[in-house]
This record gives sequence, C-alpha cells and structure tokens, in this order.
Amino acid sequence: MERSGPSEVTGSDASGPDPELAVTMGFTGFGKKARTFDLEAMFEQTRRTAVERSRKTLEAREKEEEMNREKELRRQSEDIEPIPSGSNMARDCSKSLSRDTSSSENEDSSDSSSDELIGPPLPPKMLEDSVNLMEEDILGPLPPPLYEEEEDDDDEGEDEGEEENPVQKIPDSHEITLKHGTKTVSALGLDPSGARLVTGGYDYDVKFWDFAGMDASFKAFRSLQPCECHQIKSLQYSNTGDMILVVSGSSQAKVIDRDGFEVMECIKGDQYIVDMANTKGHTAMLHTGSWHPKIKGEFMTCSNDATVRIWEVENPRKQKSVFKPRTMQGKKVIPTTCTYSRDGNLIAAACQNGSIQIWDRNLTVHPKFHYKQAHDPGTDTSCVTFSYDGNVLASRGGDDTLKLWDVRQFNKPLFSASGLPTMFPMTDCCFSPDDKLIVTGTSVQRGCGSGKLVFFERRTFQRVYEIDITDASVVRCLWHPKLNQIMVGTGNGLAKVYYDPNKSQRGAKLCVVKTQRKAKQAETLTQDYIITPHALPMFREPRQRSTRKQLEKDRLDPLKSHKPEPPVAGPGRGGRVGTHGGTLSSYIVKNIALDKTDDSNPREAILRHAKAAEDNPYWVSPAYSKTQPKTMFAQVESDDEEAKNEPEWKKRKI
Repeated sequence: MERSGPSEVTGSDASGPDPELAVTMGFTGFGKKARTFDLEAMFEQTRRTAVERSRKTLEAREKEEEMNREKELRRQSEDIEPIPSGSNMARDCSKSLSRDTSSSENEDSSDSSSDELIGPPLPPKMLEDSVNLMEEDILGPLPPPLYEEEEDDDDEGEDEGEEENPVQKIPDSHEITLKHGTKTVSALGLDPSGARLVTGGYDYDVKFWDFAGMDASFKAFRSLQPCECHQIKSLQYSNTGDMILVVSGSSQAKVIDRDGFEVMECIKGDQYIVDMANTKGHTAMLHTGSWHPKIKGEFMTCSNDATVRIWEVENPRKQKSVFKPRTMQGKKVIPTTCTYSRDGNLIAAACQNGSIQIWDRNLTVHPKFHYKQAHDPGTDTSCVTFSYDGNVLASRGGDDTLKLWDVRQFNKPLFSASGLPTMFPMTDCCFSPDDKLIVTGTSVQRGCGSGKLVFFERRTFQRVYEIDITDASVVRCLWHPKLNQIMVGTGNGLAKVYYDPNKSQRGAKLCVVKTQRKAKQAETLTQDYIITPHALPMFREPRQRSTRKQLEKDRLDPLKSHKPEPPVAGPGRGGRVGTHGGTLSSYIVKNIALDKTDDSNPREAILRHAKAAEDNPYWVSPAYSKTQPKTMFAQVESDDEEAKNEPEWKKRKI
C-alpha cells in the first residue's frame, strides 16, 4: 500500500519543470515529483530492528541478574545496564526509514534522472505509532523498562526511605505568632490557595490575615463581628475559596464572602414543632459546620435540636435535607460534630451518647454505619475527620482519647490513644498531607504547664513527636496540604503558624521577610485649610475660630449663662417636689398633714402668750419687776359699735 504526498504538478513541458512557471509561482521546486512512502516496508524493517535489539537487551539483563545473585543486593537502578531510551529507538527507526526512502529514491532516479524528491519529512507522531505497533507484534516477554521508569523506581525507593521517619516532614523549625485577642481562639480557616487565614474566638471577633499583604508586624487587615454577641465556633472556606461558613452559638449559620460581607443567613426554625424534620431551620444552638468538598454552595450544620441539616447558599429560607441521629432505642440524641467524607458521598456525625453515625448523603432515614460506644457516653466528641484516601476516620473524644476507625470495617477501632486531656468542645484533629501522621492538641489548666501539639503515626499509632506551643490549651490545629504549614489556635488568644523554609511554600514565608512599615509623618499633621477668597459663599470652607470669642458670646446669652437650679432640700416649694418619696401619701404627709405654718393675725399670735408671760415671767419682766409700771391695754371699740354711738345729726348729714 502506497500513500502519496501532495498531488504531482507539472508545467507545460512533461520532461521537466518550466523555469518561467517556477519564477511565477515563487519557489524552485514547483513541478517536481512528490516523495512517496512505503509504510508496510517501514513497519517491517522497524519491527525486525526492535526485535533484534530487545533480544540482545534481554540476554544482557539475564547475565547481569546472575551476577547480582552472587553479590549483595543493591539498588536495581544502579545494577541494570543502560538501555536505549525511547528517543534512541525513534532515532533508529528514522534511520531505517531514511534507508528505505533512499532505496526508493534510487529506483525513481533510474526512471527520470532530472526529477528530485521533495516533500515534508516523516512526522514524529508516525514514528511513535510505528514503535507502538512494533511492540504489539513482539512475541515473548516485553523489553525492559526505559530510563524514565527506572527514575520513578528510584523516587519510590527514596520515598520508602523517608517513610521510615515521617517526623522529618514536620515543618516546625520556624514559627510566627498572630495576636487575635485575649480570649480563646476557637476557630481557624485557611483558603484552598493558602493566601488568607481567618480566625474567630470567644470575643465574638472574626479577623482576616493576608500573608502576602502583611509585614513583620503581623497585623490583621480586617476585624468584624458577624454574629453580634455569639461566640464563634467554626470557620471554614468553601472549596472555591470565595465564601466562608461562620458557625456561632446562635441557631442561624451565616455565609460571608472573602471581604467579610454577608452573603446569606440561614432561617430559624419553629421551636414549637415536635418533629424537627418539619421545621425550616435549626431551633437551638449550633455546634459546627462543614462545606461539601465537591458541590459548590452546599454546606452542613449540626445543632442542639438533635438534627444535622444540609443547606444551599441559593436557598437560605429552607434546608435541603435533614438527618436525625437516634439511639439504638430510637430516641433522639444531640450531634456535637459533623463532617463530609473526601468524596462527599458520606456524612459522619458524633453524638453525646458516645456514638458515631455515618449516613449516605442521599439516604436520610437510616445510617449506613452506627457504632454506639465509640467514646464514653456523656462526653462531647469534639471532632471527626476523614483521611485523604477516604478509608480511615479519626475521632477526638471528650474522654481524652483519639481513635482511628476503618470505614470499610466499622465494627471496632483500629487504634486508640489516651492521656490527651481536652477542655474545649471544639478541640480537633487532622491528617498530614501525606496521610502518614495524625495531629491533635491537648488542654491544660491555667498555670499548670503548657499545651502541646501531639503527632501520631497512622500505621502504628505511636506517639512520635510533640511540640510545646504555649502556656495555654491548644484548641485548634490545621495542616494545609499546599503550604505544608501548621496553624494552631490557643486558649490565650494566639494563633501560631509553624513552617520550614525548605519544606514549606509561601504562606508565612511571604510576610516574614518584609520589614515593618514606618508610620507616615503626613498622617500626624493637622488638616491644612485652603483659602479661596474669590470662591462663591456656598463653596467656602468655615474658618477655624478661637474659642475665647465664643465663650464671651455665651456669657452674654442669658439662657446659656443661667446657673442651673440646685436640688431641693426639705419640703418642696414653688411647684417643685422636695426630697421625699415619690408616692402621693408621702407627699401629703410631708406637705399637708405636718404643715405647721401659721397664717393667722400676727397681733393675736403675740397676745396669745401674753397671759403666760405675765403669770410666769422669765426673761425681761423679773429684771424690772420693782420699777416697771403696770401694763394697761386700752379698750378698742370696733367700727360697728362706733356707728351705733354716733349722734343723730351726724347720721342725717351722712
């Protein structure tokens, strides 16, 4: 089978190209015969060459294996003799193809000596296809692996060497401290790219930290209180990094964007409905929440109303579905934490009775797995999390234990570690990015030691490493897979970031190298006034006036300079109530019943005591008793008596 290149084009003369036509078309090869390829001959020649080379390499490999058996075992990559790579084989194929094409050229040259072969060379894709066809036709064992596979084997060998000591992968050589506040940092969240960190605490504040924008002062660029006076319990970025789920002590979860503006708020349910599946939202305090790892805009919350609810950002007026944890007897039980599996198909929740229940996301009636005594009853399990491979579940119990479970055989824990005290309902645990270590924090009483970050090896569950964080409890821990940095939230208001300059990427390394900015002098100066004498009055700025003139004007104002009335002492006067009780009876007693003021004639008031003074003199009268004349008061007649005694002629005259 022959496949020709471009169709043969000739000029007016069949014996050779027309020079005038070649000049007109713009290239000299116009009118010449195109190159042809015999693919079957090429494939056959390539196959024979490859078979011969593979036979030689197999024989050489067998000899080397016999020599290796006599000596001590070494690395296979060092013992195997170099074999031709794919590029060499392609080069050999191109050589064989060139020989075929040269033979065809010789045959064509015998027909017409003046014709020259033109056309594009054989594409590299065709060479690769020919090599693949050649390998399929080989009978017997395949050729030995190429150098690229050997390099992969070397990498795997190095990985196996590192597996022996996973502690070396822990990035704890350097640390930075972010001051959140004075109260417990109860929530940590890091976006998928690792550019921003968000912290929340018992002081109701949520603070945003930008690693690329921070300098050595380590200050947050934004602080807000999205849930007013409710403690922040959980913060988590969505899988796209554009939204943050805020779970607080209230019954309504909130979703905010990267800048802190509210996107949606879940509705509150009716607490008087018995069946919690018939309400539109939670009716009691929330515990935690989690985003779906695959579906954008879907998240989950659990609450004290004994439900786990799935929400959508586009529909805040009602939940999408409701899961109701139950005991083995069918009674309701409160879930304390919940999470999605890595693929988002399973939902796991730990309850107050010590059980761990796992549902299929699409089946809300009965749990798929139910282990009733995972932790001690009455203790709040603070965290459940899946490994990156999705086969293992880790649970951090309120009974000071950390347990590891196999989801495929959920009948007993794989491992269990005790002696890990916890005093917070949100103490969590997490897996390392390579799934070989499990990390959790410990709590301590104030002044009774330091909180630690404890590392366990997943395969053997041995306590392989510890980090002393601070003289307070370690509440939150987060190991970001892209940054390879560990974030820790403590009980004294600190958020620490541990990193290694060689093993970590970006994150804290970006802000450590920046020097602290100096305060700008222009910010401390007062505002300068621009004087525009020719501007319109409506555009003129008020001039800064002295306070002395204003005080003089206020002194002349009778209202502003009036002395305030002092408080009333004693009984009230002039319509003002005195310092007595506010009741009507007390007012009557103090102002009416006990009022001793005398409004009678002052002369009569004096003469009232005249007889007593005459009978029992005490002050003045005894001193003048011998010389004092006897007092005689004249008889005064009233106006009526005087009118009666008037003469008749006066009455007539009147």
